[in-house]
Amino acid sequence: MDEINRATPKTQSALLEAMEENQVTTEGNTRLLDNPFFVIATQNPLEQSGTFPLPESQLDRFLMRIELGYPDRAAEKKLLQQADVIDALAHMEPCLTAADAVAIQKQTQKVHVSDALLEYTQNIIDFTRNSPRFAVGLSPRAGISLLKAARAWAFLEGRQYALPEDIQKVMLWVAGHRLRTREDFGELPRQQLNALLRKVPVV
Repeated sequence: MDEINRATPKTQSALLEAMEENQVTTEGNTRLLDNPFFVIATQNPLEQSGTFPLPESQLDRFLMRIELGYPDRAAEKKLLQQADVIDALAHMEPCLTAADAVAIQKQTQKVHVSDALLEYTQNIIDFTRNSPRFAVGLSPRAGISLLKAARAWAFLEGRQYALPEDIQKVMLWVAGHRLRTREDFGELPRQQLNALLRKVPVV
């Protein structure tokens, strides 16, 4: 979805069922969504006019938030050379099929998570709930997302088991948009958030 925070709160809330249950309900009729189904959305800076902050319940359903920034000069030059970016996108060749994506998802689910890693994840969650810096701690859904992302990272590294380092690699992307400071309910800079979460000792 393009510029999700320009949608009204009512439109935003309509996405919750799709993101959580992979289905949509209109006029009493429920329709299942294709598998795989996922939402990728862009978001404008909140200081821009015409934006609406996403509710916490919806933010919690996004696995990650990734900041892309500006393209480098070489990539931007390629963009500028395109006569029609939309037309170029339509002619891109897919790198894998929907069935391939589902197969990869099933493989990542087989990545082993030890009891020690589960305890480490719970310690991170408890830390955010008890730290005076955070207005609200991480939810159980956030913990599940953290482990899913860590499994995927381990899979990309060619391992069938997840390590604390995998949790640490994905932590900011998974936890950053879910945490707010107690002082002004704003976001912590990434460096400060990273320093805080790394206070949790590895089990």
